[in-house]
Formats: sequence, C-alpha cells, structure tokens
Amino acid sequence: MPSPASNTVVHALPVSPGRRPSAKALRDLMREEQKRSFLRMVSHELRTPLNSIIGFSEIISRELYGPLSEPKYREHAEIIRDSGLKLLKLVNQVLELARLEGEGADLSLQPEGLDAAVDYAIKSIKEELDAHGAVVEVDSPGGLVAIADSRALNTVLVNLLQNACAFSPDGAPITVRIRKRETTVSIDVEDRGEGVPAADLARILRPFEQGGSALTRRSEGAGLGLPIVRLLCKAMHGGFRLRRAASGGLVATVTLPAASPDLD
Repeated sequence: MPSPASNTVVHALPVSPGRRPSAKALRDLMREEQKRSFLRMVSHELRTPLNSIIGFSEIISRELYGPLSEPKYREHAEIIRDSGLKLLKLVNQVLELARLEGEGADLSLQPEGLDAAVDYAIKSIKEELDAHGAVVEVDSPGGLVAIADSRALNTVLVNLLQNACAFSPDGAPITVRIRKRETTVSIDVEDRGEGVPAADLARILRPFEQGGSALTRRSEGAGLGLPIVRLLCKAMHGGFRLRRAASGGLVATVTLPAASPDLD
C-alpha cells in the first residue's frame, strides 16, 4: 500500500491568461505540498502506537485482568492514558488541517437545525464545562435551519465552546446567539475572558498560533482549533470571523447559508 506521502496532489496555481507561474511560485507550491504530505505521513504513523498506548493503559487503570497490588500503578496508568488521548487529539487535528488545506473537505451538506446542533455540542463537553463551573446561555429565536454538514458543524461548535471555556474565568457564562441574516444564519460564541488585541485576531487564525498567555489560558493545545473552524466554515460555503466583545472578551461568529423555507 502506498504511503500518504506518495499520494501527493499538486494543485494548480491561479495564473492570469497568457502568463506562466514563476519558478519561485512553483517551488513554494511544491514545498507546501511536501509539508502537508509529511504531516499526513507522520500523523498516520503516530496513530497506531498511540491507540495501543491508550488501550493498554485503559486496561491497566481499570484493572480488567485483576487488581493491582499498588494503587500508584493505576494512578500512573491513568496519567499515561490521559496523555495519550491529548496526543491523539493533536494528531487528529493535524490530519484534519492537512486534509482541509490539501484535498479539501468531503462534506454532506443538508438542512441542520441549529438549536439541536448547539445543544448536542454543549452536551458533548458537559464534563469540561462543569469542571470550570461554566454555564452556556443560548439566545435563539428557535427553529433556524442552516445548510451544513452535521459532523463539521459539531466540530466547529465544540471547538468554539472549548475555546470560550479555556479563556473564561471559572464560573463565567458563555453566550451563544443564533440569528437570521436574510439568506444566512449566524452563530456567535462569546466568552468573558480578557480578549485578544485587535492586532492579534488575524494571527490566531493561522495554524499553531495561540491567543492569551500561560496565565490566562487554562487548557493545552497547539493552536489548531480556530484554523480548522475557519476552513470548515469555508468548506460549508460560510464564513468565520473574530472580534472583541463589548465586555472585553472574544466573539467568534460563524455564518452559514440559511435553508430555504421549503427545506425547513
């Protein structure tokens, strides 16, 4: 079976009629393709041993083959499992980013109820929200439907809610607003953190960039969540932007095509 690196897809450069791409532009394109191929290959190679580490540490921590004589063994196995899960999440994000930047997303766009999608995303990270005492306040007129891919929409919402939770003080509310805008619908996710300087808003949409500092950010990550959100919104023919909230926090806005009335 060929490795992911051997299946490089070279994308055409946008060139004006009658003009050929420069040698530098071609070299830059090839470097980008090689970088994505390398990320795909490394990520695929990491997933197999990581799954084994997570699986065996889970067996040990749950004492499935019998009790452990020393409780510390179970505690250490749980640390190994949790660390493996964090690494696996990073690997999956790198693969997702390489896929979206390279071949693009293979999505199934159909009418999706936004109230149900937001509710599902909140329930998906309930444990994380509860750990920080965060309460999500949903402001919606009800019944709004977007054209979206259910998996991609869930990934977008979960990433934004986790980001808001990570940058908000313990016990602070997170506000989700759903609105209709003529032919589109929008979803705002607002946190109550210290916000991001306007000059840094474009920067944190680039891969491996992060907002805040070690003192204001409570979760670990490689800065891939927001770039993935931006690419998924684009793949769903929507948009994504960040702005400072009046309260000083950050507002992340997702815009998606609204479903036609006969599809609601």
